Amino acid sequence: MKNFKIILLSIICLFFTSCDLDEDPIFLDSNAVYSDINVAKGALDGIYQALTSYNAQERRIFAINGFSGLFTAGKNGGNNVNNINNANLFSLKPTYDADTEAMWGGVYSVIARCNGAIHNIVTVNEPTSSDESGFNDIAGQAYFVRAWSYFSLTRLWGDVPLWLSLPNNENLHLATTSSKDIYAQIIADAQMALTLMNGSSGIGYPEHYAANMLLAKVYMTLATNPDLGADGFTELDYWQLAYEQAIEVYGQYSLVADYGSLFTDTNENSSESIWELQISQDAANSQMGRNFTPFKYKLGQHFGWLRVHADVYNHHESVYPNDPRLEGTYLHSYQRADNGNTVTVYPSNPNRPNFSKAHPYFFKFTEKDTQHSNQYGDQNLIIYRYGELLIMLAEISNELDNGQQLGFVTELLSRVGMSPQGAYFGTQEEFRQAIMYEYRFEVLGEGEDAHNNRRRGFDNFLNRTILFHNNNPIHNPAVDLTLSTDPSQVMSLPIPLIEINTNELIDLD
Repeated sequence: MKNFKIILLSIICLFFTSCDLDEDPIFLDSNAVYSDINVAKGALDGIYQALTSYNAQERRIFAINGFSGLFTAGKNGGNNVNNINNANLFSLKPTYDADTEAMWGGVYSVIARCNGAIHNIVTVNEPTSSDESGFNDIAGQAYFVRAWSYFSLTRLWGDVPLWLSLPNNENLHLATTSSKDIYAQIIADAQMALTLMNGSSGIGYPEHYAANMLLAKVYMTLATNPDLGADGFTELDYWQLAYEQAIEVYGQYSLVADYGSLFTDTNENSSESIWELQISQDAANSQMGRNFTPFKYKLGQHFGWLRVHADVYNHHESVYPNDPRLEGTYLHSYQRADNGNTVTVYPSNPNRPNFSKAHPYFFKFTEKDTQHSNQYGDQNLIIYRYGELLIMLAEISNELDNGQQLGFVTELLSRVGMSPQGAYFGTQEEFRQAIMYEYRFEVLGEGEDAHNNRRRGFDNFLNRTILFHNNNPIHNPAVDLTLSTDPSQVMSLPIPLIEINTNELIDLD
């Protein structure tokens, strides 16, 4: 797989005058590129490379986890509650910060590359050759990634500019489009992806089931946010649509036996992976391991940016005391790679004497090779996986009251030797709250927490995350962030200054 990644990135570099891929390639708006299937495949690789760029990957992960209400940061000002990240984004008091602004630019760069492919590729309804199938799949991938990109943007910012065409002198500026219309476009793009994606791009690229999963997520969001849905659709309609999409993916993948192996570079593109970004130390320049590995857990290049709130760990441990997911998600005791000395933070250090000791590290994105000293790493990044799909099906089934919800939870928990208990055998509301926490236990930090915490509305976010944290008996203002309770702050991000200052049609009034 590593050889595949290196070859993939080498192909991309053939079509650029340099490998500085932060610049949008000129050829993306040239129809001539898409007359040759191999060159078009290189353009597709350029789309996915943009997703693994520093702004669209590392800074996106930092920003969305920061705005989830579940993490603290040891960046930009040191290990204290008042550093610039903890004081605003991580406390749900967002201002115009560099990481969310970089994410904005990174994701729109991805969209620009998708637009080039969508605008130029000629597709056919019934392909009769491998090239026609290949062009269809490349176009489908572009529609899928554009849908995912706008879903990522509107969930955080609400109304955003909707770029669907190639830039020219007539459209250098674009006003924001309502989030309701953004969702309509996301659905249209994802449905196009379903009709075009056919697997011909091969290993390492998502199949159409990823578009099914995306659509299920969108419909789940619209089910609980009626102002965003199409006129005439009810909440029940959207839950049924979500079920129809999610069940298409069910049984096409399977859980891996070892939960922790999902977050290593030795079990990539596994049976559980539905969509996984391909990373190569020699080509992609991924700094995930550098940014999210605790100090001296490996020999060099370690920043340890993310910690998990202590109460989040406590909650997980109280519900599932012997859960293997605890070890796969959190790190709180290790031997330094340079001198062998033991480092302990909460809960291994229960006293919480200062901020740097008060919260467990987030382990999933840690570089697991303790002898690793390179700035760049190899670990792939899973975006969608089967474990999350099972939780989605359980949530959807509970809302539809179709009797299947407990079976999906049982299937998920059996992987870690657990079984459903307590609230899962209570009322529909009790099951609902239990399953929303199950997302946290299973997919913490993987990119969905900020949205899952908010998609059932402000009151749910306030009570189940914000006040759950602020009022927790362990809370100590000296070492814990106090999360904002102001809905104008906690529910969405402000449009970045770079967009306001360069886009004449952005009207904040």
